[in-house]
Amino acid sequence: MGVSRREVLGVAGAAGVAGMAGVSGVVGAGTAGATERRQRAVIGEASGDRLHVVSFNIRYDARAEPGTPDSWTDRRPVLAEFLATERPTVLGVQEALYQQVKQVSDDLPPYFEWIGLGREGGGRGEFMAVYFDARRVEPLDYDHFWLSDTPSVIGSASWGNTVVRMVTWVRFRDRRTNREFVHLNTHFDHQSENSRQRSAALVRDRIAEFDPGLPVVVTGDFNTPAGDSESYRILVTEGGLVDAWDAAEQQVTPAWGTFPNYGDPVEGGTRIDWVLANGGVTVLKAAINPFRVDGRYPSDHIPVQALVRL
Repeated sequence: MGVSRREVLGVAGAAGVAGMAGVSGVVGAGTAGATERRQRAVIGEASGDRLHVVSFNIRYDARAEPGTPDSWTDRRPVLAEFLATERPTVLGVQEALYQQVKQVSDDLPPYFEWIGLGREGGGRGEFMAVYFDARRVEPLDYDHFWLSDTPSVIGSASWGNTVVRMVTWVRFRDRRTNREFVHLNTHFDHQSENSRQRSAALVRDRIAEFDPGLPVVVTGDFNTPAGDSESYRILVTEGGLVDAWDAAEQQVTPAWGTFPNYGDPVEGGTRIDWVLANGGVTVLKAAINPFRVDGRYPSDHIPVQALVRL
């Protein structure tokens, strides 16, 4: 696709989390008012044959002034603390600019790697990067496609969206069980309903092209409500996927809305960030985690987490 593996596959550098061990005061995920206290991981590192999947729109670096809620300088160490606490196996991020992709990589342990591409090609635009614990899973294949009538054309947009939208997917092998699965990560348009619906149909159709025996997980910011939106119906009701939050054997946090925009999360609020899965995946636990440190959130979105078994 005109890009080298060096541009697409990033290897995490030395962990930057070590210097952040002194932060405290994370939100209590089980309290209706989201009051602050120290908190253990709501899911944490996966053991045995389980995998910990996380979807997180980390909010692009808008060059906001330090001290403001949107400041990436202030948000980055909180995100690093969240990752050090929750220890995902695979992590799909949205809105990450290339510099942020590299910084998140630096803040993860050195055995993490990432795969991604800017939505305008190369390092340009936001990434749908997929990070993964390379001790646990091995990438066997990967690619990117654009949410348009010409999905193989880098930077294409044709459904009424003025912002380029794309998908990054990776086929992994679980080193513990030798089972394979596919992880797709995406970000649907925030303005065009037509684009969201067409995007959902394309993702549904692309999933159908994989080996039907492969487990599939999908992470993303879908910019539309879970449960009662047309995009959700296309992917879940019609597409045969399940919403990890609804399918989980145990929901370990309240059902927070996932876009509080740096405010206190609302229980029962709109979920626009989802983890989806096909029938090859059993969802053991699900969480919507309003993690913060000393009152600061890592993003305007809240991460969504699922503990799964292939």
